[in-house]
Amino acid sequence: MTDTTPDATIAPPVKASFSSGYMRYALALLMVIYTLNILDRQILTILAEPIKQDLGLADWQLGAITGLAFAVFYTGMGLPIARLADRGDRVWLISASLAIWSAFTMVCGLAKSFPHLLIARLGVGFGEAGCSPAAHSLISEMTPRPKLASALAFYSLGIPLGSLIGLTMGGLVADAFGWRVAFFIAGAPGLLVAVLAVMTLKEPRRLLRRDERTESTIPLAVAMRELRTKRSFWWISLGTAFGSLVFYSQSAFYGSLFMRAHGEEIAALGQSMGLGPAGFLGLALGLLLGLSSGLGTYMGGQIADRAAKIGIKGYTLVPMIVLLASSPFYMGLNLAPGAILALACVVPASFAFALAYGPIFASVQSLVSPGVRATASAVHLFVTTVIGLGLGPLVVGLLSDVFAVAHGPAAGLQYAMACSTLGLFIAGGCFYLAGRSIGQDEYKGA
Repeated sequence: MTDTTPDATIAPPVKASFSSGYMRYALALLMVIYTLNILDRQILTILAEPIKQDLGLADWQLGAITGLAFAVFYTGMGLPIARLADRGDRVWLISASLAIWSAFTMVCGLAKSFPHLLIARLGVGFGEAGCSPAAHSLISEMTPRPKLASALAFYSLGIPLGSLIGLTMGGLVADAFGWRVAFFIAGAPGLLVAVLAVMTLKEPRRLLRRDERTESTIPLAVAMRELRTKRSFWWISLGTAFGSLVFYSQSAFYGSLFMRAHGEEIAALGQSMGLGPAGFLGLALGLLLGLSSGLGTYMGGQIADRAAKIGIKGYTLVPMIVLLASSPFYMGLNLAPGAILALACVVPASFAFALAYGPIFASVQSLVSPGVRATASAVHLFVTTVIGLGLGPLVVGLLSDVFAVAHGPAAGLQYAMACSTLGLFIAGGCFYLAGRSIGQDEYKGA
């Protein structure tokens, strides 16, 4: 039988110990960093229509700068950066990545054309590639296995919080000062937090005596051989990818959907509150998405930890159920005849979808040996980003342009976004298949 475990000559890592107070602080700071990650990525959602009008863009170009441009460097650099995370200083890596993507977010505000904005978004993707693989590895090293899903779910609260802040702040600032200023305000805090992170976060590898450190690094070929034997890992990655295709396709065009299909109603609602259309929509979407997704993310981690007590298969059962449950609400959001009903559908759709974050990330970290965790996270994010973020918004943008010829720009976008929800059924099937083999694939070490 071929040995598919990491090289036996590589000693298992010795864990550094931390106080419970520091662990809470570190997890909170990593969550703040992830919040800035999502904020800088998602602020484009609420600014899409003003940018489209100012720069004269087509929907496929909006999809490209929202998804494809970001995904190119994110996926291209993700694995090399993860290899650094598996062997080097993860704190410096996370801090440097934060500074880079924050700076490029500010550069987005200077864009004068589609190529300028495309290049700036490539830079954002390059920076953000260094965040989650290193953060997942750090959290997994500091957290006991029974609480891993909850810890990763807490970190994943950055997704709803980043969306809430990005949509709310982006809409209000765009109404008052224009879309360019919104990018500057979104990027600036990250430069300060990067300094705080490098000064206060501890890299466990620095704290171990030299003779306690793992001197040999698992070679990439060995790491990939380990991953190739984990059938459930690939089903989980594909399931996450098709779920993300729906998430990114929807979020990339939320602002455009409401402005085109329900523009007059949104304007009237905003006027009744003394806000412009973008300000009202950003505030409404930010609060609805942020609060419902935040609650779902937190509860998903708790549910997954409980489900996993009867076996690791619980990590795949939760996303399979909740992603399928979210599908009718996403369809209602896309095709609702009025803004109020569409906004009402946002809550159950985003809540159900967010329940999957904690168990998905925990399942990936539970399948592989410690020296492969950042690499596994990067490969998982690679598959997710190529399919979900790279193709999702671009395909919806292309479909929207095609449907618009016969149905107009509003209905064309509605139909295109509704088509993307089919990805949730593919995702559910992938998680079902992952559950059939995850028990055998689970890493049994510490």
